[in-house]
Amino acid sequence: MKILAIDTSTKNLCLGLYAEGKIYEYSLGLGRSLSSLLVPTIQRVADAAGLEISDIDLFGCGLGPGSFTGLRIGLATIKGLSIVRNKPVIGVSSLDILAKNAELKGRPIVAAVDARRGLIYCSCYKYEKDILKRKSQYFLLNLEEFIKKFRIKPVILGDAAALYRDKMLASIKGATVLDKDYWQLRTHNLMAIMLQKAKVKQFSSALNVKPIYLYPKECQIRTK
Repeated sequence: MKILAIDTSTKNLCLGLYAEGKIYEYSLGLGRSLSSLLVPTIQRVADAAGLEISDIDLFGCGLGPGSFTGLRIGLATIKGLSIVRNKPVIGVSSLDILAKNAELKGRPIVAAVDARRGLIYCSCYKYEKDILKRKSQYFLLNLEEFIKKFRIKPVILGDAAALYRDKMLASIKGATVLDKDYWQLRTHNLMAIMLQKAKVKQFSSALNVKPIYLYPKECQIRTK
């Protein structure tokens, strides 16, 4: 099976290809150039791996939560590629990808991403028999709510720590906050989740895959 997967929920494009048992990883900060450079970048990476887009059997996309604009661009691109070729899609939460950066077992792992407006995108995970399992829903919390929600010696990682590290450590007994080396989404973690889901055939059609929006009101188009 040949797999192409991307995540565009952050400032950095996370792009991976899986073919013949090998994972090709690519990460680049595209910022506001994402819309114009995403498709050419996908094509360039496929060329470097000796593949045509038509060779891809399965497409994957990070669903956020994260940048609204980035998610829309990434998901629209993956949907377009899959629909044209009638190929299945797997959606992956960006928080799930981030949580896999932490390999500390026996303690809850909390992925915490800055959601702006004094809020945090977050979810809790724990290793069970060497497999990372999500143990909570995806939350949008302020700092006070976050501190109350995760009180049992959590391992916290993500760019929310840039804003709240000191308060987290002071208010949550036994908490560990991982440094910024653990905050960036890693392509091999995205691909690992893709392969795990593909193994049990957790496929979807492009029409059914939706981004994870935790700001529902702001994601609606209002008409007068």
